[in-house]
Amino acid sequence: MAAVAKKGWEQYMLQLQLHPLRTKAITAGVLAGISDSVAQKLSGLQRIQLRRLLLKVIFGFAYGGPFGHFLHKLLDKLFKGKKDNKTVAKKVLLEQVTSSPWNNFLFLLYYGLIVEGRPWPQVKNKIKKDYPSVQLTSWMFWPAVGWINHQYMPLQLRVIFHSCVACCWGIFLNLRARTMVLSK
Repeated sequence: MAAVAKKGWEQYMLQLQLHPLRTKAITAGVLAGISDSVAQKLSGLQRIQLRRLLLKVIFGFAYGGPFGHFLHKLLDKLFKGKKDNKTVAKKVLLEQVTSSPWNNFLFLLYYGLIVEGRPWPQVKNKIKKDYPSVQLTSWMFWPAVGWINHQYMPLQLRVIFHSCVACCWGIFLNLRARTMVLSK
């Protein structure tokens, strides 16, 4: 079994080297799908909502993976690949004041308009209501992830690491939303 896992990892790393953007996009899509599947089951749905699942996979594939790929390349270029504490702090800060707010806003927009199919006025009101708490919660969690990512992960694994944590984060947010609904 260990030999199969090792061979799979070697093949994955080869694909990551040969086709980094494609591999990161596929990985982000698959992990978004896993996250949503688990979240749907844990939230009590009897049957997986395939449309929702597919739309989450598409978001991870078409946006999450590629955005992360280019963001991390840009940050490494801006900071010349340095990993000292001061540089890592600057990378994390820059990431948290630019891409974090943008990613959270875009996800809420996509989820409301595309996944849930709500009309624009409803989505706009929901974003106005939910965005501040989503962003504040994000700022309590993601800077530590960003620090680990920029300090310890090689460039080619940063999107994968982020996507793995985002997979767990998505499950957590779903369970939190469910708990808030049940407590009302």
